[in-house]
This record gives sequence, C-alpha cells and structure tokens, in this order.
Amino acid sequence: MDVEIYFDHSWEEELEKRIEQDGPWGSWPLFQSTINMERRMMVPDFEGLLAPSFLPELTALPHQLEAARRVVEEMNGKAILADEVGLGKTIEAGLVLKEYLIRGLVKKVLILAPASLVSQWAHELTTKFYIPAIAQKKFYAWDEHDIVISSIDTAKRSPHKEKIYEQDYDLVIIDEAHKLKNHKTKNYQFVRHLKKKFCLLLTATPIQNRLDEMFHLVSLLKPGHLGSEGQFSEQFKKGDRQVQNHHHLIKLMNKVMIRNRRQDTGVEWTARKVESVKVTFTEEERSLYQALEQLVRSQPDDVRSAFSLLTLQREACSSKEAVFFTLRNMAKKLNGNHLDFPESFQNALSHIQNITHNSKAEKALQLVQSINDKVIIFTEYRATQLYLQWFFKQNGITSVPFRGGFKRGKKDWMKQLFEKQAQVLIATEAGGEGLNLQFCHHVINFDLPWNPMRLEQRIGRVHRFGQTKDVCIYNFSIENTIEDRILQLLYEKIHLFEQAVGQLDDILERIDLPNMQEHLVDIFQHSKTEGELHVKMKNLEAAIELANEWKKEEERFSEERNSSIS
Repeated sequence: MDVEIYFDHSWEEELEKRIEQDGPWGSWPLFQSTINMERRMMVPDFEGLLAPSFLPELTALPHQLEAARRVVEEMNGKAILADEVGLGKTIEAGLVLKEYLIRGLVKKVLILAPASLVSQWAHELTTKFYIPAIAQKKFYAWDEHDIVISSIDTAKRSPHKEKIYEQDYDLVIIDEAHKLKNHKTKNYQFVRHLKKKFCLLLTATPIQNRLDEMFHLVSLLKPGHLGSEGQFSEQFKKGDRQVQNHHHLIKLMNKVMIRNRRQDTGVEWTARKVESVKVTFTEEERSLYQALEQLVRSQPDDVRSAFSLLTLQREACSSKEAVFFTLRNMAKKLNGNHLDFPESFQNALSHIQNITHNSKAEKALQLVQSINDKVIIFTEYRATQLYLQWFFKQNGITSVPFRGGFKRGKKDWMKQLFEKQAQVLIATEAGGEGLNLQFCHHVINFDLPWNPMRLEQRIGRVHRFGQTKDVCIYNFSIENTIEDRILQLLYEKIHLFEQAVGQLDDILERIDLPNMQEHLVDIFQHSKTEGELHVKMKNLEAAIELANEWKKEEERFSEERNSSIS
C-alpha cells in the first residue's frame, strides 16, 4: 500500500522572517524593558523597607514604618501589633504584607477581621497598597484567590473551615485579636490549627483581664516562647492578675509585641474636649430606681443570686425599656420560659408604666439640636437604642442604628447612610470597634462603660489619625445614682478622657488593680449599706490619686535627671 507523505512548509516563511529581523529575543527595546523590570524587582538589601517606594500615595508615619521594619527584621513576621486605638495598626500590617509580597516571601494570605471591617480591609488594601485582596462572600474563594479577607465567624464554620484547613498560608493577619484571649473558645482553636508561616495579631487591648490571656495570645504566634503554661505560671504569675519577674516578662514580650502610645508618636493630635452632662431624674424615674432595690431584696436567697441590682439600676439610668426587657427575661427563667410576671415584680412594673418621659433622652435631643452636626451616641442596651431611634424620629432628627447583629453589608450601609444623610448614629458596643468615622467629631456617651478600654475604643472611632477637628465628648450621668459615682471616679478624678488610656494602665498597675470593672462590681454588689459603699469608693479614689501622684513624681525626677545629664 502506498503511503502519501505531506510536508508543512508554512513555518519556513515565518522562521526566515524572524531570523532576518533577529527575532523578538534580539529586540533592543524589549531587552531594555526586561533589564529594567529585573532591576525593579531585585531586592538589593535585606535590611530596610522596600514597600514605601512602591506606595507613592501612602504617607506612613514614622512609628508605623518602624513597626513594620521590626516585624520583618527582628520578629520574623510573627508579632502582636498592639498600638493604642487610632494609631494605624492596619497601615502597619499592610506595610508588612506589601514588603513580603515584594520580596517574594508571601503569596497565600488569609485576613480575619470582624464582619463590619471586612469591606474596609479590602478597600484599604486595594486603594492604599495596590494589593488585590478579595472579600469572602457566599462563594468559596479560599483556594481560588491568593489574598482573602473574611470574618472569623464565617471562616470557622463548615464547609469553610475544612476548606481553609487545606490551605498552606504564608501569612495570616487577625484583626481585633483580643477576641482570641480565651483559649477554650472555637475562635482560638480554629486559629491555632491554621497552617501559617507568618502571623500578625492586631489588638489595642492585648491584656484585658488575666495574665493567662497574654500567654495564650503569644502561643498562637510562637509556641514555647513563654515556656509551657505551667512554667509561665510558676515564673511570672502571682495570683491571677499580679506579675512577678516583671522586667524579664517585658523583655520576652518586646520580642513579639509592639505597642506605640499616642504621646510617643510625635504626632500632633487634635484635642479632646470633655463635658460632663448631669441629668436629674423625674419623680417617677427615681421611684423606679428605688423600687428595683426593693424587688431584688424581696427575692428568696436561692433566687436573689440570679438578679443583679447593679445591672437593673444601670438600666434604669438608661431607659425603662431596658429595665423591662431584663425583668421579662428574668420572669421567663423563673417560670420555666412562661411569660407570667411573679407577684413580686408587680410593683416595679407599675413604676415602669408610670414613667412618661426619659430625662436623659430629652437632654440628648437638646444637645443634638444645638450641635447641628454629625453625632455618635453610644448606649449599652439595645432596648435603649430602639427607643432613641423612635424618640429622635418623633422630633425630626434622622438617625441610623449600628449593632453587632447586623450582617456585614448592613453595617457598611449604616455607615454610609450616617456619612451621607443621617445626623445621628446610635450604636451599641459593636460600634466601638474598628469603624473609622473621622468625618464626625461629636460623641455622646449616653451610658458609660466601666471598662476603660471599651471607652477608649468608642472615642477611637473619631479621635484617630486623620481627624482634623477637636473631638467633643459628652458624658451623661443621672445625679445621685451608681452612674454618677462611676463618672466622678473614672472620668473626673483620674481625668481618663483627657489622657489616653495607656496612662491609666500604669496607674492601675501600681495599685495591683488591672481590672477596674471587676473591682467596681465587687464594691457595689458586696456593700451592705450606702455608707459602706461610700467609704470603699473613697478609698479607691484615694489609692488611684496617690498612684497618679507617684507616677507624676517619677516623671519629674526622670526629666530632671535627663536635663542634668545633657
């Protein structure tokens, strides 16, 4: 059988053409472009940051550049970024990420943030750092994209969790990392099992209650850096909250944690203007406040422990709605989930029905009308938030809510509505975390938190880098109530609002009182008489003032010594 063989000569003409023109590999312009690209991508030196030269539109502050340099050069990409609120921890993390991308040390990245901050992270990385980050939504982007941002609540759930565990991440960044302080939670265990080469934990409050929290945070970064849990307790713990071998612990922590404070940055911050706004109860409101004490004391001993007079009285200082919701929930617990109010509740309920005005809300309305500008109002209670929305609407004031139960998209929408349309943002504690609201400079603390760090988180939403105006803070309190005493102690005696909370850390450490909230609860719940409560509060005030004086005296001595040396 004959076989015909065909030859394809079509390539000959193209080859001859390329040989005559010396081919694309011999093009001088292409050669020059290749050389320039290679030079551009070369890493000429291990030390120093390359990222800033690739970010012409980003003006990073000196402390941010130094933090990024230390993470890369000294901490091997494993660090807790613990700057005070508003100093730019996100910028520092972005610089570290950009640096590693340029150096070719990082490709696969996972960023975990509160749901309300996911879109903000994606926007900032894209616009400020030219990093193509993807915000995880309903589709499963874990293996389809190199840099993914997600809320930790989404990431830890199936089927996302299993998909994430399959990934080998070069870098994991966790914002608001203080939420991982309890090593028994699902959040902590989820992060612990991630496969990661480098890791950054961002938090303004690395330690809130117990020394153990520090140990477990560090263990996520560098297991064994502080020894085993038993060794850590034996070497550094003196009780749950007191420290021994303090200087050695600080030396170890400085190898994994960077904490800048406002006064150390050299940045000129706008002022905080603080005003205490005292409100007088109506006769009906005062009667409810007093009736709550009678209600709690009338309960049998085995039931009384379930009641918190402190909580009820704080709610009475906020709104009757907040008190009612708590009483309703307590009644359900006592009656096996049936909503029948016990006879002992009837007196308090009748006092709630008699209240026709909310003195605090009326004062807030007057203030908002006189400000005639954007205002953030913080309340501790969702019931109060709902009431304030209704109350402002009745009086022609546009407002939007912000709370933890909102999904990410709704939180972004509320922020946009506040910026573009509404005059007031009414936020529960979720609004004190992560949001950047520099376009506003008025904050009303309708209810005061007892944890100083929560207060600083609130103020940090507006008093942060980029704020061009002085921030006005209005602290509401009802006269002759628990709220009034807390205001006098925390925010007037020690001038907490005027100074950054970092200075308070030093004062509380001197009197072995790292957790102010727990101590205050103990005073109020275990004082048997008004006189005993008054004496305990006076003693606490005196101790804080004395510690403050010691601190000032040491600072004066240090200044005198430095001036004599120079």
